[in-house]
Formats: sequence, structure tokens, C-alpha cells
Amino acid sequence: MWTFIARRLLQSIVVLLGVTLISFIALQIGGDPTYLFVSERASQQEIEMVRHALGFDRPLYVQYLSYIGQVVRGDFGNSLSYRQPAMGLVLGALPATIELTVFALVFAMALAVPFGVFAALNRGTALDGGIITLAMFGQSVPNFWLGIMMILFFGLYLHWFPISGHVPFLQPLLQGDFVTAFKNLPRTLYYLVMPGIAVGFYSLSRNARLVRSSMLEVLNQDYVRTARSKGLTERAVVVHHALRNAWLPVITMVGLEFGFLLGGVVVIETVFSYPGLGRLVFNAVNQRDIPVVQSAVIVLAVIFVLLNLLVDLIYAKVDPRVKL
Repeated sequence: MWTFIARRLLQSIVVLLGVTLISFIALQIGGDPTYLFVSERASQQEIEMVRHALGFDRPLYVQYLSYIGQVVRGDFGNSLSYRQPAMGLVLGALPATIELTVFALVFAMALAVPFGVFAALNRGTALDGGIITLAMFGQSVPNFWLGIMMILFFGLYLHWFPISGHVPFLQPLLQGDFVTAFKNLPRTLYYLVMPGIAVGFYSLSRNARLVRSSMLEVLNQDYVRTARSKGLTERAVVVHHALRNAWLPVITMVGLEFGFLLGGVVVIETVFSYPGLGRLVFNAVNQRDIPVVQSAVIVLAVIFVLLNLLVDLIYAKVDPRVKL
């Protein structure tokens, strides 16, 4: 196992280098950030002086190698807009995004599994058709449209939930202030309801269909028919034989789903004015704040890599046939 982990960590370094290179090139071809630092009336000579001072006049590969050297030393640069360490801004916004992502994932999986199981057990019935229709609707509508509709109906019309804002839970928890963290928890969840559902609804729909398909496949296996022929109750057959084996593809999806949701909250955080990493990156892209965008890309890439590694280890633990 340790050999597998060491090999995956080495592969991860290559992946991270590739991610930083692609994001660096993409940001560079998006325009010259020098103009963020000069006035509209600046002369060409003044622009060139600022460009030289910031190092933007150097060849692209020199800028990239210089950037990688700084990253290795733990220096991710300062934000061009906020004049603060870029990584500090990213890590400061990350807890709010993790709260939103975890809420969306729990919401999605808590409903996807029973929906998928009930649909499979009642195949061809009205219940099965209703769940499939709901899943198709969830996979068809964009999450930003769903978020806007929820703001209009549940926020502005019914006034059930706030349309923006955030009450921190992880931030005080990480600072060791447990009293404030758990005091904030009910209001944290209250503010997460609408953006969390908007983010997680697509994941709910996709995983409900995945669980349904997996359950249908497992229910037709010989060992399930054998279990039934032994006189076991239907509940015992489903819980102890069918669902346990149907979990395997779902486990893979859960890990990847967290990364997918984490990277997909940019639009929803903007719609709900949610102070997380997604809105920070959105503003940074608009302002050509390259250090902030690159720092966010590195953090998200590291989380993706670690999640994939964790999923592989859990999968091997659950299914002994898988060799690491």
C-alpha cells in the first residue's frame, strides 16, 4: 500500500505541474495585467516601466520557472488587487466553500441513495417514473437558473430563506473557538439551504440514476436470488446483499463528486453573493489578479488529487478484489 501511495504522490506532482502550466498560459494569453497598475492617461514609457518592474516583459517560460521556484519556497505572490498574500486570501475563503460543498454533497447523497433504491425496487411503477423524471429535470436545468428561481420564490416571495450572506462555522472551529462555531451552526445551515440545494441538485439527480442502475444490476445477480431462496426477508436481501455491492460505483462517485461540487460553486457563489472561494476566483479573473487565480487552482488541484487517492484506498478496502 505504501508503495502505491508513494507512486500516486509522485504522479500527483506531475499533475500539479501540468495544472499550473496550463493555468499560467491561459491567464497570460488573456491580456496584459500591467494595465491594472497604470492610469488610463499613462504614457507608453510609464507602462513599459511598470511592466519591467513587475517582470511581465520577460519571456513566458522565464516567468513560469520563476513562479514555480517561488511556489516551491512557499511564496505564492501577492494579490494584484488586494495587496495581500494571494494564498492567504484563498485559504481565508476556502472554509466557506467547503461548508457549502459538504452541505450540497450530504443533501445530494442523503436523497440520491433512497431515491435510487426505491426506484429500483419499484421498477416500472409510477414511483420509479416520478424519480426518473425528477432526475432528468435535475440534470437538465442549469444550477444558476435553479438558484435564481429559488431566490425569487423562497427568498423574495415567501421570505423563508436569506437570499445572500453567510455565517461561518469552520473558520471559528479552525481557530479553536468551539463555542462560537457550534453557536453559529444552526444559522450556518440556515444560510446554506438555498445555495446548497442549488449546487447539489444536479449531483442528487445523477447519483439517484446511478444508484438505481447499480441496484437493478445487482438484484439480477445469482447470489441475490440464492439469498431469497433461503427465505431471507426482502429487507435483509436488499440491505445486506444488494445494497452493499451496489455501493461500489457510488463510493467512487462520492469522492469525485466532492471535487466536482467544490470546483462548480463559482457561479452559485456569485448568484447568492456567497463569500467563498468561487466568488473570490470570479472577481480575480475579472480583475486579472493572476496570483489569486493561480493559488486557487493549486489548492483545488491538491484537493482533487488527495480525494482521488482517498477514493482508491477506500475502494480497495471495501472490495478486496481490487489490488493497489
